[in-house]
Amino acid sequence: MPKFLTTGATLKCTMGAAPSVFTAQGLPGVPQTLGSLPAATITEFVPMMNIPPFGMCKSPANPTVASATAAAMGTLTPMPCVPNVVAPWDPPSGVVTVNGLAVATAQSKCMCAYEGTISVQMPTQGPEDTK
Repeated sequence: MPKFLTTGATLKCTMGAAPSVFTAQGLPGVPQTLGSLPAATITEFVPMMNIPPFGMCKSPANPTVASATAAAMGTLTPMPCVPNVVAPWDPPSGVVTVNGLAVATAQSKCMCAYEGTISVQMPTQGPEDTK
């Protein structure tokens, strides 16, 4: 059974300077816990709610980085990260769903519009890890 993406998992972005911590958001009236941890469906990729910033962004595709880099005569100038996630977590769990939505796993990734790939750096320790 794969590890699932749950609240407290450490995330990383290939264009970010620091990790962030994922927060699953429960659907109204739908318990989304696996073991004792809130689990995420593949649709939980809302920046600032589920996916916090990753410190500083170094992607030239980010307009604020591009502008600061141009002002610095072409020297790459990282700027504060504001994730702009454009697609659900992929691949989803092939076996577990919540209210018809596939659950994201620790192997799932999502993409930022600024060319970053967001992935799980460290899954949250779940009940199966404490035996």
